[in-house]
Amino acid sequence: FDFCETYVLVQDNMNHCGEVNPGVIAGIIKTAWQDPVEQVTVQLSGQRSGTHITNAEGTYSFVSLRLGHDYTVTPFKDGDYLNGVSTFDIVLITRHILAIQQFSSPYQYIAADANNSGSVSILDLIALRKLILSVDLELANNTSWRFVDASYNFPDPTNPWSQPFPEVKNINNLAEALINANFIAIKIGDIDGNARTSSIAGTEVRNIAGDFNFQVADAQLVSGNEYTVDFRAADVASILGYQGTLTFDRNAVELVDIIAGVATAENFGLRFVEQGVITTSWNGAATANDVLFSLVVRAKTDVALSNVLGISSRYTVAEAYNTNSELMNVGIQFNSGTIANAGFELYQNTPNPFKGQTLIGFNLPEAGDATITVSDITGRVIKLVRGNYAQGYNQVTLNSSDLPTGVLTYTLESGEYTATRKMVRTE
Repeated sequence: FDFCETYVLVQDNMNHCGEVNPGVIAGIIKTAWQDPVEQVTVQLSGQRSGTHITNAEGTYSFVSLRLGHDYTVTPFKDGDYLNGVSTFDIVLITRHILAIQQFSSPYQYIAADANNSGSVSILDLIALRKLILSVDLELANNTSWRFVDASYNFPDPTNPWSQPFPEVKNINNLAEALINANFIAIKIGDIDGNARTSSIAGTEVRNIAGDFNFQVADAQLVSGNEYTVDFRAADVASILGYQGTLTFDRNAVELVDIIAGVATAENFGLRFVEQGVITTSWNGAATANDVLFSLVVRAKTDVALSNVLGISSRYTVAEAYNTNSELMNVGIQFNSGTIANAGFELYQNTPNPFKGQTLIGFNLPEAGDATITVSDITGRVIKLVRGNYAQGYNQVTLNSSDLPTGVLTYTLESGEYTATRKMVRTE
């Protein structure tokens, strides 16, 4: 598929319709990678006010405007802060700070400025890491999206804050029948441009370059005893970083402590520890002999360690990045021969409730065909999404225009596996 931007201007030259205001302000909102951005709220102020929400092609328009008056166009989009943000973005920001690989556009600088300080620093890394770990659910001093007038040329592309850049479009004394007011959209924290921007994108197919496994010594746990579980990785020197959701069976073990190794306290999130979940995100340098970190657990029953520890993408997507910047799956390899990978899982859609777009994430234990079926409360099938997906984490984006309002269910089926969850589509 493809699309183009066009306008039809109807003129009443014989004045059959009486006095008609001929002014039009219209535009398209895209990222620096030319991806249209949907569900941007565009506000018009001045002689006339109004609001328009961009469609899947990223377009908006205000018509019947009086000539000779002043108008201001202001785009706005917030929420879904984790969209497009991963530990790989932290890797890219770190490489920029260390002058290993500099940003190539002013929009990357703005995206990296998570704390909205007008600079890129270690503080931005801390803010983004907290998002990835679900320690914070939003950015304290920033919105999730920023917008720059597309016609603006940065005086210094390596310092976009040298002068205030225009985040609105001012039209003084509207003199033409049609004014184009286009904007570049910037997803804060998304340095490599993989944020979901429109329902046109649909399904994202992730190309997986291999597996990155933690090495853990298996043990037979005895009820009442404490154990220190060291996490190492033979291939850690060949990756740029990793992230994921560590899981433990709360009925079998109790988490006593996390001992820092190469990874320190800032690399872990404990918001969901009562659910048996630890989020983790790390990037840096390490060797195969290094202890990345250690978990101290107390056994509640007699059980094998390999039966109570696992990894998931429930909150933080389990993935690693090799030195070629390729994605890898993440697992735990026990010396008993057991390998714990994220199994078949269907995650809660985000955001939920939703208006506009929502993302459904799921994990497959092996590559293969999968089907997502969306139904209303009567069981009537509303939408089917079929595809062939990679082993590990995958995601599908749904558009509210394809779904009715109210409570819906969505079911994932792949081979012998099936799972169902509920979601809410609002007006």
